[in-house]
Amino acid sequence: MTDLLHRPEFWQYLSIPVIAALIGWVTNWLAIKMTFYPLEFVGARPIWGWQGIIPSKARKMAAKSVDATISKIGTVQEIFQQIDPEVLGEYVIQTVEPRTEEYVDELMLREYPTFWENLPQSARNMVYERVRKAIPGLVGNLVDDLSANIEGLLDIKGMVIDQLARDKRLLNRIFLECGEKEFRFIVNSGLYFGFLFGLVQMAVWYVYQAWWVLPFFGLLVGWATNWIALNVIFRPLHEHTVGPVRIQGLFLKRQREVADSFCHIVTHEILTVGNIINAVLNGPNGARAQNMVKKHIKPLVDETAGMGKALTQMAFGPTGFATLKQQVGEKALQISATSFHNPVFEKDRAEAVESIMVERMVALSSEEFQDLLRPCFQEDEIKLILVGAALGFAAGVAQFVFVFGERLAGF
Repeated sequence: MTDLLHRPEFWQYLSIPVIAALIGWVTNWLAIKMTFYPLEFVGARPIWGWQGIIPSKARKMAAKSVDATISKIGTVQEIFQQIDPEVLGEYVIQTVEPRTEEYVDELMLREYPTFWENLPQSARNMVYERVRKAIPGLVGNLVDDLSANIEGLLDIKGMVIDQLARDKRLLNRIFLECGEKEFRFIVNSGLYFGFLFGLVQMAVWYVYQAWWVLPFFGLLVGWATNWIALNVIFRPLHEHTVGPVRIQGLFLKRQREVADSFCHIVTHEILTVGNIINAVLNGPNGARAQNMVKKHIKPLVDETAGMGKALTQMAFGPTGFATLKQQVGEKALQISATSFHNPVFEKDRAEAVESIMVERMVALSSEEFQDLLRPCFQEDEIKLILVGAALGFAAGVAQFVFVFGERLAGF
């Protein structure tokens, strides 16, 4: 045994499975990195360089993710009802009421400073009080109208796709967090499968030492370890029991865990109340939504003027009263666009939406559920496999030259 350890051939042969294991690990690690990074193209377009597969096709990947999940686990109406329109209305009222005087003063001093400054304080107080009393009813009517028409006002699919296409880091994070264990398995499995292939390679090399054996097996390891890992993750689709052992794709076994992770990110960072209101007001049907807001808020001017409406119209001139209504509508849009970005309120509403989305996602079939992560590997998968194969081939050539080169030279 001691003599064997001192023979160079022993260490040369032993290096074969070790190097094969390293090839498997490196190629799989590189495949994962190339899937997600870099976020932007690095190099000289169109050929010499690289951009992560997910970031390079951000809009397409976001669309696939939405089609595989959100489109199947919640309609626009259901999501909006989980946010709870009544709660939204109450929140608006609670936000606006303490600042009523500030908003009225700001508007009047900008549009009609002389009139407002010369108005007795008692008259101003009357205006403030009338505004306070009118707001709950007007906001309630607005929220009811928005809720009844939300299907035509909000494009959730487009909203999510647009945000993920802009924020490639967030898109990456969704896939990386949902598939964290699977990606780690892919990298580590390269080591295990590579070593097993290396043992076969060592046996073949012992019997047949043609120049192409080591490069060929290097190529095989670089290709096969990736392919095997992907099949272990997603196959079999449905659970099979062999004795006490449950056999199913690794990703599919974690459906509840992945659903929790995915829905938490989506509801707390994408489908937030602030983002939804912004999408309603500024999305494809934003003009309709904005007109709806103005329609319901403009009567506030009439309510506030009350019995003195004719006098107010006379004081503001023939177009002044209409201008004031327009400015009130614009102010309402401004408040709507900014008041919902409250972390505490958004977190509370996000948790309400998250609960229903998780249960719906857990109920997806295995065929539907795999589509959340599968696009990561299907998109340009052949490129990653070819890169792994090329690296494996190069490592095999290096092994042939540097590890066995001197001994083979004597053949």
